[in-house]
Amino acid sequence: MIEEPPLLTIARQIERPDWELVQRFRGVPTSFICDAMGGGGALDWRIKPIAMNSVLGVALTCQCGPADVLPLQAAVAQCRPGDVLVAANGAFTGAAVVGDLLLGIARNRGAVGFVTDGLIRDRNEVEALELPVYAAGVSPNSPHSRGPGTVGLPVVCGGRMVSSGDVVVGDGDGVVVVPRLQIGEVLRNLERVKAAEAKMLERVRGGLTDVEAVAALLASDRVRRRD
Repeated sequence: MIEEPPLLTIARQIERPDWELVQRFRGVPTSFICDAMGGGGALDWRIKPIAMNSVLGVALTCQCGPADVLPLQAAVAQCRPGDVLVAANGAFTGAAVVGDLLLGIARNRGAVGFVTDGLIRDRNEVEALELPVYAAGVSPNSPHSRGPGTVGLPVVCGGRMVSSGDVVVGDGDGVVVVPRLQIGEVLRNLERVKAAEAKMLERVRGGLTDVEAVAALLASDRVRRRD
C-alpha cells in the first residue's frame, strides 16, 4: 500500500543570525548590498513593494503550491519577532497567496515583513496593517488550503535561492537576500562600497563631468569613429 504523502514538511530547527548583525544592514540601499555581493543578490525585478517600501529582517521560508496558502499558514504559526515570511509559489499569478487577515496575524506574532514571488489580495487592508509587503502584484482571487508544501526549508523565490536565516533587505528598488553564512563577508565588503560611493558622490556634486571609466578607452585607437 502506498502511503499518503505528508501535507507539510517542516524544518526541525532554524538557525537565525545574531540580530545585531542584521541591524547593520538597516538603512543601507539594496544597490549597495548587491555591489557588496559582486553585483547580484536581488530577487526578480517584478517583486516590488505593495505596502511600505522598506523591510529588514530574517527569512522564514515556505514553499506554497499554486493558489495554496496552507504552508504559509504553518509558517505564520511558527514565525518569531524579526522574521520576514518568504513565500515561494513558482510565480503563480492565477490567485493571491495571502490576504490581510493572515498577514495581520503574522504582524501580531512579530513578523516584520512579507515577500512572495506571487500575488497578494486585500491591498487597501494590507496597507493599513503597516507591514512591509513585497509581491509581484495583486489579485482578488483567493487561494485554497490543501498542501503539500514546506516550511523552513530552502526555496527558490524570484529566481534566487532563499534559506531560512538569511537576511532580507528591501527598499523601493526591490528585495535583496544575504545568505546567512555570507553575512560577515558582505558587511566587510559593504564598508568599502559605502566609502567608494560617498567619495564619488562628493565629486559628482562638486561638478564632475568626465566619465572616467571610459575616458582612456575613448581616447585610444580601440574606438572607431565614423561619419
